[in-house]
Amino acid sequence: MAILLSLLAGCQQSPARTGQYSTGGDPADDPCARVVSAIGYADLLLRPRGEEDDQNFENAVLGRLAEARGITLQYGPALPDALGTAVQTVQEATAGLARADVPRARQVALLKDYRAAADQIKAGCA
Repeated sequence: MAILLSLLAGCQQSPARTGQYSTGGDPADDPCARVVSAIGYADLLLRPRGEEDDQNFENAVLGRLAEARGITLQYGPALPDALGTAVQTVQEATAGLARADVPRARQVALLKDYRAAADQIKAGCA
């Protein structure tokens, strides 16, 4: 049994190798639609702009931001070139926002960075 499990594990590729960070997507999906949708889904649990200091970084919020990160890692490179900096900022900010061990002050700062970059992506994809 152990041999079978190690053989199966060896056949699986990590998301980083395949560029597949999300499930349920079709490679033919519109990259803007996928990224903007992920941002909107995360926004549903975020406090209104200007209230980032009051944001509760509970597991559900972290999970939604992690999902936005995965979608942006997968589809972000296909967004218009003009959005490259915003895509990179979303990826960097969500790398910290998707973790529970980041100090609160850092989470708030990352959320502000994320919001500004996410707004640029939404405007650039409109």
